[in-house]
Amino acid sequence: MNEEALNVSVRKFLKKVGVTSQREIEQAVRAAVSGGKLKGNETLPARAMLKIEGLGLAVEIEGAVALE
Repeated sequence: MNEEALNVSVRKFLKKVGVTSQREIEQAVRAAVSGGKLKGNETLPARAMLKIEGLGLAVEIEGAVALE
């Protein structure tokens, strides 16, 4: 196994996850606020699931998204 290749590959994947997740969350929040579903001052519980099938890895990450 090439440690450097693994590190680079994991970082690329996490960057893609981070950028995509941020964009999707921001779009959903804007739509919910403009549609009146949210006021814009909430703190929303958030949960993400990371799975890597070939490893049998399944990790749940919990947090929150504060709008104010």
